[in-house]
Amino acid sequence: MTKDFPIPPVVFPPSGSSPATANVQQRRVPTAPYQPPRSSPGSFSIPFMPSEIGSSVATSTPAGPFSGTISSSSSFARGVSASFEDEEPLLDELGIHPDQIWKKTRSILNPFRINQTVHKDSDLSGPIFLYLALCLFQLLAGKIQFGVILGWVVVSSIFLYIVFNMLAGRNGNLNLHTCTSLVGYSLLPVVILSAVSLFVPQGAGPVRFVLGAAFVLWATRACSNLVVSLADGGEEHRGLISYACFLIYTLFSLLVIF
Repeated sequence: MTKDFPIPPVVFPPSGSSPATANVQQRRVPTAPYQPPRSSPGSFSIPFMPSEIGSSVATSTPAGPFSGTISSSSSFARGVSASFEDEEPLLDELGIHPDQIWKKTRSILNPFRINQTVHKDSDLSGPIFLYLALCLFQLLAGKIQFGVILGWVVVSSIFLYIVFNMLAGRNGNLNLHTCTSLVGYSLLPVVILSAVSLFVPQGAGPVRFVLGAAFVLWATRACSNLVVSLADGGEEHRGLISYACFLIYTLFSLLVIF
């Protein structure tokens, strides 16, 4: 027994119909979405790369309220490079000025003629450099004293700040930042002492003590002159300020000698 299957009739468009109407009546077959070709695990390919990177290409938008020109990435790159050229150097942005550090350090080298004007603008970059140099020389001598030296610098700065403002009273205008800067830069003689002591044997006790006393007097004179000249109300208390500075740098020299 055969089974009949219904066959839909085929309707041909009339001769007078347009091609657009005939296409609408035909059945549309959906197309599959685009899939990029799969590459092997060991190979890598860039699907798109412009022929000229950085070429200046401009496209115009149609006339209207938002008409204009869209520039390519080359103009943007030129603007970025120009902005980088206008910026300050990185050291200046961080507040590190090597020329000022060198001038302040060189002024300490002559204990009898110290230039006080270069120390009016206080900073902590130079004291940190001298602190690291002292720690390095102590490390070469077999002494790991990073924390001890840093703690003594902080305590010495606070001690000198309190002593000066107690002596000067209301006329005292020495702030803690300036005090720390002066104590740190005046640490240069102790750094030189630490470097020289590397070549002096441990058995030569009297020689090490004489060297230590000379460098302590050097640091004391430098620090006391800077404090008295830069702060108001310290000239009449020069002796007490010098004694406080002497105690500070004696402690540092004891770390080097022993």
